[in-house]
Amino acid sequence: MVHGEDEGEAGVPAAASPAAKVSFLTLTSMVVGSMVGAGVFSLPQRFAQASGVVGTVISWVIAGFGMLMLAFVFQTLAVRRPDLDAGVYAYAKAGFGEYLGFFAAFGYWASACVGNVTYWVLIMSTVGQVAPALGNGDTVPALLLASVGLWGFYLLIRRGVKEATAINRIVTAAKLVPILVFVLLALFQLRPAVFADNIQGAAHVGPLFQQIRGTMLVTVFVFIGVEGASVYSRHARRREDVGRATLLGFLSVFAVFASVTVVSYGILPMERIARLHQPSMAGVLEAAVGTWGKAFVSVGLIISVLGAYLAWSLMAAEVLFVAAKDHDMPRFLSRVSRADVPLPALLMTTCLSQVMLVVTLFSDDAFDFALDLTSALVLIPYLLAAAYCVRHTGGLRHTGGPRRVRTGARRDLIIAVLATVYTVFLLYAAGLKFVLVSFILYAPATVLFAMGRREQGRRVFSPPEAALFAVSVVGAVLGVLALTLSWIHL
Repeated sequence: MVHGEDEGEAGVPAAASPAAKVSFLTLTSMVVGSMVGAGVFSLPQRFAQASGVVGTVISWVIAGFGMLMLAFVFQTLAVRRPDLDAGVYAYAKAGFGEYLGFFAAFGYWASACVGNVTYWVLIMSTVGQVAPALGNGDTVPALLLASVGLWGFYLLIRRGVKEATAINRIVTAAKLVPILVFVLLALFQLRPAVFADNIQGAAHVGPLFQQIRGTMLVTVFVFIGVEGASVYSRHARRREDVGRATLLGFLSVFAVFASVTVVSYGILPMERIARLHQPSMAGVLEAAVGTWGKAFVSVGLIISVLGAYLAWSLMAAEVLFVAAKDHDMPRFLSRVSRADVPLPALLMTTCLSQVMLVVTLFSDDAFDFALDLTSALVLIPYLLAAAYCVRHTGGLRHTGGPRRVRTGARRDLIIAVLATVYTVFLLYAAGLKFVLVSFILYAPATVLFAMGRREQGRRVFSPPEAALFAVSVVGAVLGVLALTLSWIHL
């Protein structure tokens, strides 16, 4: 292998290190592994806080249909634009220019980093039930222990992509077992009278539309990762495996998530579910079968969350790496090790997760805030990817190619429009607060974009990009005000 002049521990230039190739099964496990993490174990409590059975079923139908459209979007773009790697970032850049492509890359990356924090908070909260010093995952001992885990995984992943993805495939199979067992046991213990009482929802949840809106961010959080195979597409042995892995992973996980939520309403009154300690799935199973059920779910959670953390660390670093390789971020982020690991990108990912872990010490509800912020950050990248698919397939539909191509483009265009409408609805459901708070990260991150431009000897902003930057700064200021008002209210 030929290495660049800067080879060594700091990494080698991307062009000198061939991408490791992974199989369809491994790509599918990346999708499932990245979606099945902390979110599924928190579903009973989060849904019971906002919705009854009817609202929950409608929410899952909307979320399932919308996310299926997004999954089709990623499948379509993987097939029609095989030259674009790294999923959401590459699609946003191809459709809307370098600056919005940078926004998509940074937003997706930041979402992954904040999401990784929810994993460690939930692990510490789970262990905190037997070690009170860890509290709800937001104490100093919890921070220190989580930090040890955070950097331990950094050392594991830097050993190599193939080793890390192989471990993820094993963990993905292991963590699905306790979740499926939970669903089966809850079905056997389901009490029809309790389920009937929870159908319309308790007094605290409000009218039906409010219930549906209140659960939308939760569904976004648990489905983040549906694009996992497209983000990791440069490592696929066959390009068609990317789309197949995306659809198979999504359908499998959707069935699991909806089942976990609905069966919980047949075990406890929703007022009690809403007050359960996280992970609420453990509390539900404890009520159904006894103390051993709580321990069983807690062990499954730790395995699941560690596997999801591994998958997301890989995907987050991959997005930074590809953005830097395309000169939209500083050059140092484009370097990889001899084991094909983008070390500077991985280090930066771990550092931001560490910073967000510290922030949890000052949060009133660290887990819920991190979960909602994770969802809000990823919505703009999703919207840009779906909108690009609208532009791309719309153009194909009007070309003079074969009738088969035009017909396929028309179908793909309809899917892309539906995915775009769904993502816009999610931004509305998230509420203005979390959209503005996301700009607190977006605006200062523009310094990375400026560094990449300076390295190329180019002007930092074109006039349209300067206008977009001004909008992001205004959004960041309003986000700070929104957070300040929330803390004063608390």
